[in-house]
Amino acid sequence: MTVRITVGLDGTDTGDRALSFARELASRMDDCELIVAFVIEWSPFTFQTAEENEKRHKRREEEIATAKSRVVDPAVNSLKEAGFKALGIVQHGDVAETLDRITVEHGASQIIVGRVSNDGFTKRLFGSSTQNLVMHASVPVTVVG
Repeated sequence: MTVRITVGLDGTDTGDRALSFARELASRMDDCELIVAFVIEWSPFTFQTAEENEKRHKRREEEIATAKSRVVDPAVNSLKEAGFKALGIVQHGDVAETLDRITVEHGASQIIVGRVSNDGFTKRLFGSSTQNLVMHASVPVTVVG
């Protein structure tokens, strides 16, 4: 039976540490697939004209292509070259909700993300997206510092 683990990347060092931890964990398993996910924060709740929506759609597609080529594809290629099974996914949405949905859709049993340090006490501990993910995910979440 293949064990699947979702790894949330964000293009920063914390995402790299999460990927490194996931590689180490996967190397200890007989059959493991890593689902490398990058979520571009995006709220569908804005009201715009048809012209603005067309520009917004184009910008979304450009953001997906950029995240895929700069972050996800290199990570997936590196994993595959090292002998791991890996799948890359880039989507827009609420980070916590989207990572959880990707995990459930692909039958993964765990999510691994990096800790983000931003302003404020709560964000210093986890980052708001990570905090929401830990509180609401359908599977266990490992936060790598």
